Amino acid sequence: MIDFQALPALDDAYSVTSQQIEEYRKNGHVCLPAVCSSEEVARFQPVITDASQRFSSETRPLEERDLFGKAFNLVGGLWNRDEGVARFTLAKRFARIAAELMGVDGVRLYHDVSINKEAGGGYTPWHQDAYYWPMDTPHNITMWMPLVDITHEMGGLNFASGSQHEGYLGEGISDDSQVFYDNVIDTRGFPIVSHAERRGVLKAGDATFHNGWTLHSAPPNNSDRARQIMTVVYFADGVRTFADMGNSNRESDFKAYMPGVVRGEMAASPLNPVLYP
Repeated sequence: MIDFQALPALDDAYSVTSQQIEEYRKNGHVCLPAVCSSEEVARFQPVITDASQRFSSETRPLEERDLFGKAFNLVGGLWNRDEGVARFTLAKRFARIAAELMGVDGVRLYHDVSINKEAGGGYTPWHQDAYYWPMDTPHNITMWMPLVDITHEMGGLNFASGSQHEGYLGEGISDDSQVFYDNVIDTRGFPIVSHAERRGVLKAGDATFHNGWTLHSAPPNNSDRARQIMTVVYFADGVRTFADMGNSNRESDFKAYMPGVVRGEMAASPLNPVLYP
């Protein structure tokens, strides 16, 4: 049995530099080293992996899945179903970083998602996360933390730098979005950056933070082991939801992660606690 109370609290401050803040606001993404120590990740990795396996609904062999299923296995909303995951997702350390990068006084949780790209898993097409989110604000951000060391060849993220300044660019994730966004990136001249490729490896506990409108993709996992990632999504406290959700994907997310909230009203349900300050 895991003693959840013995897991690290992760509530102390991480020092974010003015240069890192400037990089995030200019490019829409930044990589921060050792947001969690190797010891901390080693404590949480089996907890998150166990919860992800227990709550995953994916049973198909990799070769029988569609594009989305081959790209990754997503398991969202773990924190309110598993006490150990909650110790990670609700950590003040991460939420404070999110607030400082966005330049806001307070942040709420949107949701957490474990992302497992299996060995041999397919590519992740270009997409914008905020296409799926019901918060009517540009102040939204995802922390993407490897739970194992990963190289770019394992599926490290590619970011289209500066694309967040353009807002919605026209497509959700689909079979066609890769070609569509390749053309957008080429036409608008967004530089493509992979932090895993730049560094050679992203260590377990390093983390990238990216804006919800920042275009990103990932290559296939060409290694012989899974690319295990834990993400936590935050948004600025005090914002409203869209009065018109605009697409069925956003509508589904709204119902799942903001129960009881009225469209156009404050984005604040019991599943969206204030995590900082």
